Amino acid sequence: MLIVSYKHVEDLRGRIEADKLFLYGQEANPKTLALGKMNLYIHDIKNAHVMQGDTLLYPKFKRGDGINTFDIVIANPPWNQDGYEEKVLKKGEFWKARFKYGFVSKQSADWAWIQHMLASAKKDGGKIGVVIDNGCLFRSGKERAIRAKILDDDLIECVILLPEKLFYNTGAPGAIIILNKKKQVKRKNKVLFINTSSEFEKHPGVRKLNILTDKNIKNINKIYKDFRENEGVSRVVSLDEIKENDYNMNVTLYAFPQEEIEEIDIAKEWKGLKEKEKEIKEIENKIEGFLKTIK
Repeated sequence: MLIVSYKHVEDLRGRIEADKLFLYGQEANPKTLALGKMNLYIHDIKNAHVMQGDTLLYPKFKRGDGINTFDIVIANPPWNQDGYEEKVLKKGEFWKARFKYGFVSKQSADWAWIQHMLASAKKDGGKIGVVIDNGCLFRSGKERAIRAKILDDDLIECVILLPEKLFYNTGAPGAIIILNKKKQVKRKNKVLFINTSSEFEKHPGVRKLNILTDKNIKNINKIYKDFRENEGVSRVVSLDEIKENDYNMNVTLYAFPQEEIEEIDIAKEWKGLKEKEKEIKEIENKIEGFLKTIK
């Protein structure tokens, strides 16, 4: 994700501006970390700092008596990662500041990741983008309680339902949650829901996978930037309505693609049916004639 971020800035503003970026990342798996460092080296990305460690327990980028904060925080953490209940998280560093909205269940650390990302974003204008399990949008219990508090603080700006079969390890559809600590006035107390379940192409090389093309991504990005409604695809929903739905952020509850209804020319179809009946009658007559010759 760091390389893609760098390339995005490079494409928009050129290499000189991209080289002004300072990129930071943390990875628990040493082999994955080594591959990441090698990739950064191959792409000649200099201002990148990646470290090994369990992010939820021992964040490596610290400043004073807390964690460092950044302008943009992005991640695609393990979905439904287990083993990070309250007693485990309390063994880690800075847990009071990072998990102030509540502790997750043992079964899923989704909202622990999101809270860590919020704590890692600058107070004045920090933005977060996370690719996460779709279920965290509507599950009950501890996740619902955390979701409610974050919504009440008006930190969630946009929720995007992704198409299914985008990922190698699961066919389930994921979601992107965008959080913003400094929403524009017109976006305050609102959440934009975007349903992109039909916005994909088939993978050219892997039969069972789908992909988001550049065109698909541009379409989604434009809806987000414009913060606009598009019937069946996107809808701007007030926080009050989400609260009425018990803080359920299931995208299909707010934006559901309309099925195209094909118009039928009844007269034309009737004419075609009569022609088919005529053809069938002619065939039946031929068969009857043939049967008479072999009696």
